[in-house]
Amino acid sequence: MALVEVKVPDIGDFKDVEVIELLVKPGDTVKVEQSLITVESDKASMEIPSSHAGVVKELKVKLGDKVGEGSSLLMLEAEGAAAPAAAPATAPAPSPVRAEPVEAPPSTPSPSTSSGRTESGGPVDVVVPDIGDFDEVAVIEVLVKPGDTIKAEQSLVTVESDKASMEIPSSHAGVVKDVRVKVGDKVKKGTLLAVVEAAGAPAATTAATTAATAPAAAPAAAPAQPSERVVPTAALPAHEPSAPKGALPHASPTIRKLARELGVPLEEIKGTGPKGRITHDDVHGFVKGVMAGTVQTKAQAAKAPAGAAAGGAFPGLLPWPQVDFTKFGPVERKDLSRIKKISGANLHRNWVLIPHVTNHDDADITELEAFRVQLNKENEKSGVKVTMLAFLIKASVAALKKFPEFNASLDGEQIVLKQYFHIGFAADTPNGLMVPVIKDADKKGIFQISQEMSELAKKARDGKLSPAEMSGGCFSISSLGGIGGRYFTPIINAPEVAILGVCKSSTEPVWDGKAFQPRLMLPLSLSWDHRVIDGAAAARFNAYLGQILADFRRVLL
Repeated sequence: MALVEVKVPDIGDFKDVEVIELLVKPGDTVKVEQSLITVESDKASMEIPSSHAGVVKELKVKLGDKVGEGSSLLMLEAEGAAAPAAAPATAPAPSPVRAEPVEAPPSTPSPSTSSGRTESGGPVDVVVPDIGDFDEVAVIEVLVKPGDTIKAEQSLVTVESDKASMEIPSSHAGVVKDVRVKVGDKVKKGTLLAVVEAAGAPAATTAATTAATAPAAAPAAAPAQPSERVVPTAALPAHEPSAPKGALPHASPTIRKLARELGVPLEEIKGTGPKGRITHDDVHGFVKGVMAGTVQTKAQAAKAPAGAAAGGAFPGLLPWPQVDFTKFGPVERKDLSRIKKISGANLHRNWVLIPHVTNHDDADITELEAFRVQLNKENEKSGVKVTMLAFLIKASVAALKKFPEFNASLDGEQIVLKQYFHIGFAADTPNGLMVPVIKDADKKGIFQISQEMSELAKKARDGKLSPAEMSGGCFSISSLGGIGGRYFTPIINAPEVAILGVCKSSTEPVWDGKAFQPRLMLPLSLSWDHRVIDGAAAARFNAYLGQILADFRRVLL
């Protein structure tokens, strides 16, 4: 097999177009006409195919490079001769067909105008110009709407083949009276796009030369001096005709085809490529997320509101009731905050997938509360206020050390026992629930924990909490002590296996063997994952935690 240098073929008048996507890497086996890179100009993006089949040995370009006809793309260990000059009808050869300007004689109307058009203006039929060998290409964007004022050479629609996408500009300036195509329509040379109330003579350079199109992998020729792209005056529709909302995703034709085959809504994917372009990895990552239940499409969300499972209703259950609430009285609709959307999906998954059991108990914190009040008086000038939650964090660390199965996570058929003690605490914010994490709580004292809690809670309320400050938790505490209530069932924060809920303490009569004594009692609610923890261990954990809170000196043991 011979070593072949694959170069950029004739792509018309395009010079120094930018490489925005690399579709192969060294070691890949490619076929003849398989796309190697995607390049982009101000009017079109196109894929450059391989002239040979074989194995990629070396890439000669990288993202951001500028290439033109004859630029070296890669070295290929070829399997055979070069691809034939003529390609099948479904995949035209890379050499472009340049669209010639259409110049109407003084006495003959331009092909892009209506028969009644005059130089002074009037209604003009704007049609698809010569776009080379392309036939029946799909409209994926309509960039204008009736009433829009447009300039000559302003883009009207974007069309796409299996190898290239391109914008079709207007041959005239004026006001759009009617748009004759919609997203999903198939168009070709001569198809009527719009009726424009022309402001004057047509553009000197016709749509044919600026549409920049080419068969298969390359666009047609661009004008010698391409005009600056005019920002569309209308909102951009979505790529898929079945979902005509939102902006067109930034993706190559190959990616769009892949998305169509997989049923992926491109407009819901955040691109990680240059300029936000959606890559193969982005599409595959989105699919994996949907399959794993960590990502939900808008269509899924619409079909599975509030009470339904993340991926749809459970088999055998009645569908979620669809009610027109306005029939019963006035209503107001509000979008869920971003935090509530994220936390809601996580809580729902955790509640459905984890077999929760909750043990309730009471802890006598009479002496501990008196000690806390005394500490705050003694350190009033320090600015650090010690809360009961700081003692709960320290007590939880002691309990986790004694019962290590609570400081664990499930990983398949294995239990991961952690040797570190990072404790999360639920913070109530205006936008929803967040869980900052106190790292290495076993190595910190009450004052340091109190100070970190205060700082993290403020960040959470201000919306400045970083992902790192909410990750790595071993055990979480949800405190409703400042609000009220008695007991509740806190939902485990996966991949943790337990969570402690506490409510407002109250003074109660407790029998000491001789008489009832007023004692300050703190309600405890411990939820645990029954796949990892059994009932006896949970009861012992709660009891031991109560002992520490009743006599905090036990933390030192």
